Amino acid sequence: MRTNNILIDNYFGLLSGLGRENKIRLIARLSNSIIEEKNNKTAIIDKFFGSFISDKTAEDLIEEINNSRK
Repeated sequence: MRTNNILIDNYFGLLSGLGRENKIRLIARLSNSIIEEKNNKTAIIDKFFGSFISDKTAEDLIEEINNSRK
């Protein structure tokens, strides 16, 4: 945690010389990256843990699984 605070302080020192408009743009980009990160995590979860969609009945799927076993 302390390392993060030092890193944040260093970035702040570096970026404090930016003009008002550039600071606003930076804030917008950081905010968007947080939103995108959240959306990407949700998309990944949905991709791997979403519901299974098929036109086959449960019985057909069970039969297919059983027949594919060696």
